[in-house]
Formats: sequence, structure tokens, C-alpha cells
Amino acid sequence: MLIKPVLQNGALLADIHNASNGGDRLHLWWLGQSGFLLKCAGEFLLLDPYLSDSLTKKYAKSDKPHVRMTDLCISPEKLDMVGVVTSSHQHTDHFDEETLRPLAKASGGIKLVLPEANLPQARKRLPDSGIEYLGLNDGQSLTVNGWEFTGVAAAHNQVDRDSQGRCHYLGFIIRRNGITIYHSGDTKWHDGLIEPLRHARCDLMLLPINGDKPERRVAGNLNGTEAAALAKACDAGLVVPCHYEMFKFNTDTTEEFVATCTRLGQAHHLMRCGSRLTVGGR
Repeated sequence: MLIKPVLQNGALLADIHNASNGGDRLHLWWLGQSGFLLKCAGEFLLLDPYLSDSLTKKYAKSDKPHVRMTDLCISPEKLDMVGVVTSSHQHTDHFDEETLRPLAKASGGIKLVLPEANLPQARKRLPDSGIEYLGLNDGQSLTVNGWEFTGVAAAHNQVDRDSQGRCHYLGFIIRRNGITIYHSGDTKWHDGLIEPLRHARCDLMLLPINGDKPERRVAGNLNGTEAAALAKACDAGLVVPCHYEMFKFNTDTTEEFVATCTRLGQAHHLMRCGSRLTVGGR
């Protein structure tokens, strides 16, 4: 039986629209996997959305079936108020044509922030789709509709660069109205994470906890212990785990993450798909 989102479809949409527009607070909804919807001062940002069954269909007859664990919380075309979206890399659960195409159509066009190295592939996968592609590299910053993005190199499983030295995998430090969020995308721990994240003094870090197990035959991520330790090492105000409870073959429990956060004295919060979290700056 599929895990039921806390809020779904019309109820989730109502909660999104009814959330206060105050600029000193940021509202965050977990949409499953690494997908989050942010709202601050009445403006919206959608991080790495996967709101379809494209991978389940693609791998249904393979030896690596992507069996869904959590029910879809909302259809992408319902999020027609969103104008800015991120894609941390080209894996389909972070760049999903079946999510981005209807989202762009419903919104009348979206601005997609993604690694500059991935621009040619992105345009090939989604041509003529009403998407404006905005490339970013690690250490670079840009502002889109009031959201400030700074790229941070991600290792999935290693930091992968093109011939021009541009990262294929990025995390994003995101700032608005004095609030700082880090969304890692998919990454393992690497030497380039600590310095920019310590400097950023993140109010909120969004980190994967599904780990890296070779038998899964997919690129890995931080595990629960590593995610908690990274947040503590970077003095995060709060850390929220993600990238679990989507596919049966590539998930983990939250127990290790919670136990390590507790041992380290790191503030943390567990979200359920379709739930809302509200944070302010420090």
C-alpha cells in the first residue's frame, strides 16, 4: 500500500495558497524525493520536482524496477503559480520531462536554474517547452525573480566536470529576505562542501539520506549519519532529510539520521510528503 501524503491535491493546494505571505518567514512543502516547494513574500520556488510516474513506467520490465512507495501529492499542472524551478542534475528524478513540460505549460513558461554544463542535454530533452534555461556553475551566483542562487559542487558519486571545468552536479545555496537555504541535490561528502556552507550560515539544509549501496547499481548519496554530521559541521540552524520513501530499491529509514542528530545536538525536523514547515532567519 502506498504511503499517503499528509496533504494531497486540493487540500495541499489550499494550504500552499493560504500560507502567510510575510517576508520574514519561509514556508516549505516536501513533495517527495528531493522535491520541495518554497514560498516567501508571496513568491514561489520549486526545487528538483519529480511529480510523475515516468521512472516507474520506464523500468517496469527491467531488473531494476522503480516501485513507488509514496503516492503522488499533486500534479505538476496544479502548480501554475510557480515561475522558477531548479534541476540540480540530469537524472530523471531531478529533471523529469513529465513534470517540467506540464508545469511550464500551466505557468505560461518557467525559468529553470541548472548546471551550465547540462544546458545542451536539457535543451535536447525538452525543446520548445516554454522553459528559459539559466545556467550556473559552482561558486557563481545569479538572482531570478528575487531568489538568489549560488552553485555548490556536488559529488554523485564524484565531482564530475566537463572539458571547461563546469560541474554536472550542483547543490544550491538559496537566499531570500535574509533567509538562507541549502538544497544539496544528490551528493556524497567531499572536500568542497564545508567551506562554502560554513560561510553561508544556512538557516535550513535539505540533505539526502538514502546512502550509497553498490548493490543498488545507482549513484549514491549521503547516508543518515553523514547528513547529520555535515549539517553540524556547517552550523546549520535546522536540517531536513529527503530522498527516501520514493522507490523501494533506493531508500532508507530516518532512524540513523535522527540518532546522529540527537547525539550531535543538531536541530532537525522530519517532514512527511505533503507536509509544511515554516522557518525564519537567524
